[in-house]
Amino acid sequence: MMPSPDRRHAAAIAMIVGAIALAGCTANSGGEREGRSGEGPSGELTIFAAASLSGAFDELATQFEAEHPDVDVLPISYDGSSVLATQLIEGASADVFASADERNMTEVVDAGLTAGAEPFATNTMQIAVAPGNPERIDGLTSLAQDELLVVMCAPEVPCGTAAQALLDTAGAEVAPASEEQNVTAVLAKVKSGEADAGLVYRTDIAAAGGAVDAVDITDADRATNVYPLSAMTDAANPAAAEAFVAFVLSDAGQAVLHDFGFEAP
Repeated sequence: MMPSPDRRHAAAIAMIVGAIALAGCTANSGGEREGRSGEGPSGELTIFAAASLSGAFDELATQFEAEHPDVDVLPISYDGSSVLATQLIEGASADVFASADERNMTEVVDAGLTAGAEPFATNTMQIAVAPGNPERIDGLTSLAQDELLVVMCAPEVPCGTAAQALLDTAGAEVAPASEEQNVTAVLAKVKSGEADAGLVYRTDIAAAGGAVDAVDITDADRATNVYPLSAMTDAANPAAAEAFVAFVLSDAGQAVLHDFGFEAP
């Protein structure tokens, strides 16, 4: 006995509703994988950030995860901005890039990896010396003494570019004992006693907690570094990337950066 037309019509409707429901579930699961759940971003977030941002960005990540419990910020990759920019251009994957200068960010933008960037902080240089300043270093010109071991960042690294600009302005010719790929390595050599002095950011000396002393640089603001950040165009988790950038630029994010010694852009 053939089913009645009404029953065939009801069965067809049930099949259509079931198909729509299944498609909706599939779309939702895909959205969750990309960090686009209905209740906010989710999933893993990968960040590349300049070495001088390590303390501040660790705290920003902690607070961001507290606000977005479905997001897992993976251990942040910290290094010199030029090193990170090269890695990204050569194919490394990240959701967010935070640079210590605009030059390296511009290279990433020009490579088509992000549409643009927002400045979020500024920083200036100081001279890091051993506690008590045993060598009596009083400024950039005193670093030219032959007996001193002075370390700097490499010229292509933002802290190296800023340091050389200040040395040129002061008319100080310094032959560094070594040129490091990030500011953390410069500070480490002063802390360990391998160097008498190092040109680093004031935020790095503040974070050292007394392990080194600071010597101010006259007119240090002539070589102020502007820090930009951006969500990457091919971010695996664009929703979380955009949310993190917005958080860094928010009042709460700016308060964290200020606590670590950074100034507003």
